[in-house]
Amino acid sequence: MPKNRNTFSSLAAWRRRALSRAVHRGWRWVQESGAVTAEHPGRLRFGRIGAGTRLAFPQGTVFGEPWIELGAHCVIGEQVTLTAGLMPDLDLGSEPILTLGDGVVLGRGSHVVADTKVTIGSDTYCGPYVYITSTNHSYDDPHEPVGRQWPRMEPVAIGPGCWIGTGAVILPGATLGRNVVVAAGAVVRGEVPDHAVVAGAPARVVRSWDPEKGWQPPLRTPAPVPIPSGVTPEQLLALAEPGETSGPSGD
Repeated sequence: MPKNRNTFSSLAAWRRRALSRAVHRGWRWVQESGAVTAEHPGRLRFGRIGAGTRLAFPQGTVFGEPWIELGAHCVIGEQVTLTAGLMPDLDLGSEPILTLGDGVVLGRGSHVVADTKVTIGSDTYCGPYVYITSTNHSYDDPHEPVGRQWPRMEPVAIGPGCWIGTGAVILPGATLGRNVVVAAGAVVRGEVPDHAVVAGAPARVVRSWDPEKGWQPPLRTPAPVPIPSGVTPEQLLALAEPGETSGPSGD
């Protein structure tokens, strides 16, 4: 290959790498600048936003924020929708409509649609694309398009410490207790007791905690082993490497 062609090819590759680095640096700057926090709320004026809470950029649809209260240290992923009321610019009264406790995590692309009261307890973690709504379409009149019939609304309450898997749907009127696990893709309605695991569509209890017998049916995975004191993060990473069998001390 002629020397000038090699030089041109190397220059083009260098330009592509430089452009790629510039684009990534620019996007990181946009993400940092566009994130919403208590100190930098941007155009959003929530009823409350706690210290350490962050809404990643880009945000999804957000309206009715004066009636949305976010606790401290919440993590709201990209493209998460948070709405209070049927549409923007409504007067919803003096009480909050949508409330997130401290430490709530909403995964990327999730939707929380609160046309009437929705409460998510502290330390509840939601995977990506979870859908929580207090409103459902009605179809009573068989002659009228469903979209034109007035929706039904029921409050939703999710207790503290829950884990809601990817793609789960929480329907109007649902009440989840403390430390409930919702399997990915489950569709939840009605009441779920404390310390239960639900799965399916419609969701049903597939495992629950008994104070005397423990989890019933029993867990199929071994109980977690506490990390010994003095073990460093580097040693844990080494143990996770394939083929690594030695203990933290290398014995």
